[in-house]
Amino acid sequence: MVLVDSSVWIAAGRRDGDLAAKVALESLLEAYEACWCGVVKLEVVAREIPARRRKLEFFFSTIPYKPITEPIWDAAKMLGWKVRDAGLTVPNNDILLAALAIKSICRLYSVDAHFEQIAKIEPGLMLYTPGYGGMYHDGQE
Repeated sequence: MVLVDSSVWIAAGRRDGDLAAKVALESLLEAYEACWCGVVKLEVVAREIPARRRKLEFFFSTIPYKPITEPIWDAAKMLGWKVRDAGLTVPNNDILLAALAIKSICRLYSVDAHFEQIAKIEPGLMLYTPGYGGMYHDGQE
């Protein structure tokens, strides 16, 4: 599974959005590998115009969901300390998503550079990189 960050959903959802993000997200969805969490849904759906909200709500209900449980919150707290102690300032939502990906043992797909910074500090964070032409790949070489 690949936890898809809101940065990808937003970039792919724009009419003039990032073509690479559009193709990669479509490939993840076709392979049934994309998943989401409540924070991502909030960041994506809350910013939408009323006419698109219901459609997005339905869409998110059709793909796998990763709940943020109490152990995830605790892991995020510890990861936040680790990131801060390394001298980085990263938004708490990004730390929470990274902790969720680590604890869920899934890769994280984002076009946000904060996650690359976190991965340098926390080797347990596996980032997803789309394959050739944006195609899905399972990470096995």
